[in-house]
Amino acid sequence: MIADLTRLLPDLLAAERARFTAEHPRSVAMAKAAGAHWRGGAPMHWMNDWASPSPIFAVQGVGAQITDVDGKLYDDFCLGDTPSMFGHGDPSVAAAVADQIKRGAGFMLPTPSAAIVGKLLSERFGLPLWQAATTASDANRAAIRWARAVTGRPVILVFDGCYHGMVDDAFVVLKDGAPVMKPGLLGQVQDLTTTTRVVPFNDLAALEAALAPGDVAAVLAEPVMTNCGMILPEPGFLEALRRLTREAGTLLVIDETHTISTGPGGYTRAHGLEPDVFVLGKAVAGGVPAAVWGVTAELSARMDAAQQRIGPGQSGIGTTLSGNALAMAAMRAMLSEVMTETAYGKMLAGAERLVAGLNAVIAARKPPWSVVHVGARVELVFADPPPKNAAQMRKVLDHEAVEALHLWLMNRGVLIAPFHNMMLVSPVTEDAAIDRLVAAVDGFAAAMGEME
Repeated sequence: MIADLTRLLPDLLAAERARFTAEHPRSVAMAKAAGAHWRGGAPMHWMNDWASPSPIFAVQGVGAQITDVDGKLYDDFCLGDTPSMFGHGDPSVAAAVADQIKRGAGFMLPTPSAAIVGKLLSERFGLPLWQAATTASDANRAAIRWARAVTGRPVILVFDGCYHGMVDDAFVVLKDGAPVMKPGLLGQVQDLTTTTRVVPFNDLAALEAALAPGDVAAVLAEPVMTNCGMILPEPGFLEALRRLTREAGTLLVIDETHTISTGPGGYTRAHGLEPDVFVLGKAVAGGVPAAVWGVTAELSARMDAAQQRIGPGQSGIGTTLSGNALAMAAMRAMLSEVMTETAYGKMLAGAERLVAGLNAVIAARKPPWSVVHVGARVELVFADPPPKNAAQMRKVLDHEAVEALHLWLMNRGVLIAPFHNMMLVSPVTEDAAIDRLVAAVDGFAAAMGEME
């Protein structure tokens, strides 16, 4: 077993940081120059959340690889944290976007592609009626607002450790068993714990008790938790979630922004879930900012009734960029030509190869690690067995070890998502790239073992 490495990890990190800086002079220089105009040296603060001393400046992505300004090539298992899940620069999407941009990016009017996209969404995911948003955050916010409007209830229920984009209502966690606002929720002046209830994932007793007062408008949930380390549902949990929400008159919103890796119809279709609202962002437009959310016919009728009470154009839900022509063209290409059964078959086979390789490393090196995966998304967890809720995950999440693994991989030409140890396989990810990732993880495990 790997011993307590708190004394020795700083030396490994220092060596890997020095190596990165020496091998990435142009990225380091660009980050310094960008710092004069961008806060933190990047257009978005998450671009600084990688383990490297400064961000890698990307030049292009082709398939499942990225090239940076220093000419280094990376096997990309982050894939934009899902938007590029089917590979960078897909020809079908590129052609559709190029054609549409010449004819206009947005008109605040539907296009012929919109009619086709709506039909494709309904056929694929099973919900009959849809709306567009610009991000999954926007879609989740819309779902929450409508849930409160149609039920007349104030409370939203989420699971501890969840992440549903930049949705304030979801930034409530459990600390020592009590709900508190997440420390990262800067600038929020309202006490969200009065309108957001939070319970542990996989805890049916807590869920039932939280629904009992009859004031919960909706449960907002991923079918598999993916942002505090991957946490799978216990057998029967999701079925019970659906039953309990129906009994309580509570809507169920399933956010499949990450779990769309499960299959062509997401986790919902693969496992027969029956949400009232289905949310999908990121990958649906191949990297063009877009999201969609679908509703049942019954919920749509209730939404119509709520709209009639206030009159047209007064909901304050949605933006003028939502459903723009460029996004619709990209979604049409993705849904009809890219997100195919064949593509998913390749992704799932690649993920199985990755899982087998990582398990082989664990078997050979004997670290107290485990592997969890859903579809094409794979997580290396620094615990065995893997945690069943966020509280358990927080206890085993070694931030310094995670940082060390990420930087180790980057220095060996492999990128994984900068948040915990999440990896994503695309249909164009080559077996050789998977093998290189496994070999790099093996090297890291060996280095950690040598520190014992």
